[in-house]
Amino acid sequence: MPQNPKHYLDYMNQHAGQLIDLRHDIHRNPELGFEEFRTSDLVARCLQDWGYEVERGLAGTGVVGRLRRGVGTRQLGIRADMDALPIEEQTGLAYSSDRPGIMHACGHDGHTAMLLGAAKYLAESGEFSGVLNLIFQPAEESMGGAKRMIEQGLFEKYPCNAIFAMHNMPGIPQGRLVFREGATMASSDYVTVTLTGVGGHGAMPHLAADPVVAAASIVMALQTIVSRNTDPQEMAVVTVAALHVGKANNVIPHSAVMEISVRSLNREVRKLIEKRIKSIVTAQADSFDVKAQVDYREGYAVLVNTRDETEFARRIGRELLGDENVILEGEAMTASEDFAFMLEKRPGCYLMIGNGIGNGSSGCQVHNPAYDFNDYNVPVGAAYWAYLAESYLHSNAGDS
Repeated sequence: MPQNPKHYLDYMNQHAGQLIDLRHDIHRNPELGFEEFRTSDLVARCLQDWGYEVERGLAGTGVVGRLRRGVGTRQLGIRADMDALPIEEQTGLAYSSDRPGIMHACGHDGHTAMLLGAAKYLAESGEFSGVLNLIFQPAEESMGGAKRMIEQGLFEKYPCNAIFAMHNMPGIPQGRLVFREGATMASSDYVTVTLTGVGGHGAMPHLAADPVVAAASIVMALQTIVSRNTDPQEMAVVTVAALHVGKANNVIPHSAVMEISVRSLNREVRKLIEKRIKSIVTAQADSFDVKAQVDYREGYAVLVNTRDETEFARRIGRELLGDENVILEGEAMTASEDFAFMLEKRPGCYLMIGNGIGNGSSGCQVHNPAYDFNDYNVPVGAAYWAYLAESYLHSNAGDS
C-alpha cells in the first residue's frame, strides 16, 4: 500500500541533488520541438537503466516508459513535456543554455526532471498493482506534439484509465499546488486574413480599392464579437496582433494581411467566434470592394479537467503537502496547452505547481529570457507523482 506521504518527500529530498543536476543538464542543452534528440536519449537511458519497457519514436522524439507490477488491470498515464523555446537566455546562471537562441523558458526541463525522479523511485521501491505509463512528450510549444503522439497510436499502445500532467506557474508561492475542475485552459486558434484590393496613387484614392481602410474597419468590427456576440459570463479573446500593409505614404497598396489570435474556454463559444470572424471579414471586405480570404486554423483545444480525477489529484496534494499548500479551485487561464488533446481522449487532471513570487528568475513569467524553473520544485513534484502513482494503482486487481 502507499507509504506515509512524508516518505515520498524524504526520499526525493535525499536524492534532490541528483535530480537537480539532471534538470541543469537538460537546461544547459535545450532543444526545440521535434528536435529533442539528446533529451530523449537521456530520458530513455534513465528509464531503461531503471527497468522500464521503453518505446521511442512516437511523434519522432517522444519516449514512453512502461512499468508493470502485480496483476492489477488499471493503467495510469503521467506526462511531462521536453521541448524548449527559440529565446536567447539572459539569466546569467552557471547552467545557462549552451545553444544560442534556444532556452528552457517554460520549465519543461523541470517537468522532465520531476517525472524522472518519480520514475526512479517507483522502479526501485514502488508498491502497486497495475501498469504505469510515463509519457515524455515532444513539441508542446504550439507544435502539437501531444496530438501527433495520439495520432501515432499512443493510447492504443498504452491504454490509460486516467492521465495527469503538471506545469509550473510563476507568481504562485513555490511548491503550492493549484487545481481546477472543468475548463481550465483556453483553446487557441489562428487566423490569417488576406485582403486584396486595387493599388494606386495616394492622391487619387477614388481610382483604387483600398485594403488599408478595409483592414482598419475589420479590426474595429471584430471587437464586437466579444462585446456583443458572446455571453458576458463566457471568456473570449479576439486579438488582431499583426497588420502588414503598405510601405509609402503616397501609395495605396494592393493587399493587406492580418494575423489574429482567438481564445475561449467554451467549445460552443469557440465555434461562434469562428463563424462571426468569417462573416464579419467577408461583409466588411465587400463593403469596401476588396476581396477577402480567411485562413482559419484550429490550434489547441479547450483543456477540460474531469471531476473524479481532479478530486483524486486534490486529495493527493492535500495529503502530501497539507491544506495550506493546496488551492482547490484556481482560476481558469487564457493560455493554452496541448495536453488538452490527451484529456479529450482520456479522463484526467492538469495541475499547476507554484514556481515562486518576487523579482527573481523563479518569479519571472514563462517565455521570458530571464525565467528559470525553481529547483526546489524538483523534489516536491517528483514526490507528488510518486505518491499519486502508488495511490492510484494500489489494490486494483479487479479494476478495468
